[in-house]
Amino acid sequence: MQAAVGVVLAAGMGTRVGADGNKAYLPLAGRSMVSWSVEAVARATTVTRTILVYRRGERALAAATIAAEVPHVEVELVEGGDTRHGSEENVLHHLAPDIQTGAVDVVLVHDAARPLATPAMMDTAVTTARDLGGAIPVLPASDVVAVDAQGRPSVPDGTLVRVQTPQAFRARPLLAAYLAATGGSFDGTDTASCVQNYTDVEVHVFPGASTNLKVTFAADVRLAERLLRDRISRADSR
Repeated sequence: MQAAVGVVLAAGMGTRVGADGNKAYLPLAGRSMVSWSVEAVARATTVTRTILVYRRGERALAAATIAAEVPHVEVELVEGGDTRHGSEENVLHHLAPDIQTGAVDVVLVHDAARPLATPAMMDTAVTTARDLGGAIPVLPASDVVAVDAQGRPSVPDGTLVRVQTPQAFRARPLLAAYLAATGGSFDGTDTASCVQNYTDVEVHVFPGASTNLKVTFAADVRLAERLLRDRISRADSR
């Protein structure tokens, strides 16, 4: 029986957001940001295993946070790398035996810093990847302009989008992409960039959500807090 694995990346820092340490553990609406992201992945009906990638030296913090805040969720812990790409490489090595036997057919990757993604987004990503190869959520980037050598702005040709997570891919080509990149200088900005550089898998897009913001700056923390509290309030009123 094939299974989809949901991975939450929480091995980064919080310098731009102003956090003294790993921003994944910033408090939001009564819980740490990472626990919201882990729960969203784990609640997806298509996800059968959930993995949290923690920063080196923070295993105890990761385990204690999950046990205290989402005790109903069973989570595997994998140590991250020095970069996002390195963290993804580590988790794929962890999953490699199950990917190679076919026990795992899809891997979904989500940023801990996107605590407002929904289980429905996870399910869309997994289902699309299982059917078509790869899936990423996007939003139109209508506020982007191009500037020429003389500093004159213009609307760029083509359609520009902002890419979000969760991103999901068939597991075997995803593993092959990261094995191909091992030892090289490639350091992708997201999972899709490695897949597109090292495989011929077609990465399909699906609608993202304006509320699925990435907590990067201090203002994002306040906005995410408000949106999460609004969500909790709506749920309590049903």
